[in-house]
Amino acid sequence: MNFNNEDLRKKPLWQMTGEEFLCLYQTAGCQEVQQPVVHPAKKYVYGIYGISQLFGCSVPTAHRIKKGGKIDKAITQIGRKIIVDADLALELAGRKTGGRK
Repeated sequence: MNFNNEDLRKKPLWQMTGEEFLCLYQTAGCQEVQQPVVHPAKKYVYGIYGISQLFGCSVPTAHRIKKGGKIDKAITQIGRKIIVDADLALELAGRKTGGRK
């Protein structure tokens, strides 16, 4: 569909259809709309109980693992909330080989 660029430039963005916006975008010198980069889903565990399930240990042992500092790079803590990147924690602890033989 052909659109008049001057009319599109004067039209408020919130009133444009997607087709009109893309036409205006492409005529402004941009050839392609880039899609956002989607990273593979990461697996997270939450809290001391999540750490204990991840490593298959008791809650007191999970406390010791957390306080030991070995998996600190995998832990994000905001107040009392603990979020652990499971894959990174296993890698840092030496439980995940990452494809090595």
